[in-house]
Amino acid sequence: MNVLVTGGSGYIGSHTVVELMTAGHEAIIVDDLSNSKECVVSRIASICGRKPSFYRINCTDAGKLARVFVENDIDAVIHFAGYKAVGESVTTPLAYYRNNIDSTLTLLEVMEAYGCKKLVFSSSATVYGPENPHPYREDMPAIQSASPYGWTKVMIERILTDYCTSKPDFCAVLLRYFNPIGSHTSGLLGDDPNGIPNNLMPYIARVAAGQLEKLTIFGNDYRTPDGTCQRDYLHVVDLAVGHLKALEYAQDHEGVEAFNLGTGKGISVLELVKAFETANSISLPYVIGPRRAGDLPAFWADASKAKNILGWEAKLSVEDMCRSAWSFASSS
Repeated sequence: MNVLVTGGSGYIGSHTVVELMTAGHEAIIVDDLSNSKECVVSRIASICGRKPSFYRINCTDAGKLARVFVENDIDAVIHFAGYKAVGESVTTPLAYYRNNIDSTLTLLEVMEAYGCKKLVFSSSATVYGPENPHPYREDMPAIQSASPYGWTKVMIERILTDYCTSKPDFCAVLLRYFNPIGSHTSGLLGDDPNGIPNNLMPYIARVAAGQLEKLTIFGNDYRTPDGTCQRDYLHVVDLAVGHLKALEYAQDHEGVEAFNLGTGKGISVLELVKAFETANSISLPYVIGPRRAGDLPAFWADASKAKNILGWEAKLSVEDMCRSAWSFASSS
């Protein structure tokens, strides 16, 4: 298949492109490089032995996006493009609503114009909001969030659901994933955001490398065993494989379907810090700071639906995540 991957030079997108190409598919990347680097395309080529097509385009630009469909016979789309930092979204909500929602609407309009009817959407566990108990299940209400970032995912899921109702032969797979960390085994791909990282693992790695002075843990007074937030951390390679499974599912189905992708285990921030130190024989300086706006105390997945229907489950350990993340950071 020829698969358009929006945001394909980003962290999760690039790992997914590698899995797509390794499985024999052709990947066409669209990315505006607002939070990624073009050198990632060459790194993908080094891993796969061939280079994916690349267009430096913002997905809100309908004309340029249409050109991608004209020049490539697109069979399906995996949609990652969008701003993704919970804390940042609280301080700049308009930017998040404008970019994330507009890019999806434009993409759907262009897909419709060119007869493309298969979409895998990069959603998030944040759609379950602060009221649902964990572990989160797909049959729980996914119509709330604790941050503008999460609300964009809620709204896009609603848009895709309504669109599938109006277009019965269209398939949208909503992948609600949890907290991806780790890097590709080659050491060539990893979480390498522009500027100061918003996510925990790349921040830890930069502290370990001496690029940042210390890690600030946002709050230690949550109602969790050690007072720090608990999340369901999964290896980004496991997550990338999940997108291939979703793509396979979409080929034989219509309508909208949601799947959680996670390990089903909650790990606290302090536990992850200690796991990183142990896995890599490194001591990390950290301080406790105030809570961060938009953070929930704890959540993790019930991923049994993905296992039963997609045949997917997370296989790599927290130690694998920590070792691979440091391997990438220390060689970059």
